[in-house]
Amino acid sequence: MKQILIALLTVLPMLASAQDNTWERIEIAPVSKENPDARYLLENAVPVVDGKVLWEATIQAPGKSAQQIYDILLAQMEKMVKEPNQIEGKSHVVIKEPETHRLGASFNEWLVFKSSALVLDETQLAFTLMAECSDGQAKITMTRITYLYEADRNPERYVAEEWIVDKYSVNKKHTKLLPISGKFRRKTIDRKDFIFNKFNSLLNDK
Repeated sequence: MKQILIALLTVLPMLASAQDNTWERIEIAPVSKENPDARYLLENAVPVVDGKVLWEATIQAPGKSAQQIYDILLAQMEKMVKEPNQIEGKSHVVIKEPETHRLGASFNEWLVFKSSALVLDETQLAFTLMAECSDGQAKITMTRITYLYEADRNPERYVAEEWIVDKYSVNKKHTKLLPISGKFRRKTIDRKDFIFNKFNSLLNDK
């Protein structure tokens, strides 16, 4: 019995010492409270200019002439109007002005919210892309955005100015997207970002 007590008295200080070592404590990772929709809630995420939703960006293309930039963007727009997501016969490059290096295309395409074996939730998205090319850069705009939702069942038409702006797609506290119009806002911003990033990649490809 005496030997057991001695053993316990020897072990207990060691246990206490181990508990005081920070590296031996179990660290609990903090719970992330980051809002997954944060970037869609940013001020000016859906900019309105003269009453119209309009995204614009000036993409730098160092070392490229206005004609080179025009040719690159024309080729990309002509490719885009033939992509599988386009509604056949409704997307076209409508402005080709090599003298002024100005381009314009009208798109009518499918924007998919959810696709599975049981559910296909999508809308027709229409918009206009314009490009004004000059030496070393291109000014890109995306505007005239409209939607045709549930075209095969109970068609509903929306315009961006009355559907994806803050007033119609974000809650009053500006902390989350509304369930229906919010999904249009999210996917439209994603589509805009994809197009603008693609143009930037092409114009800066060496």
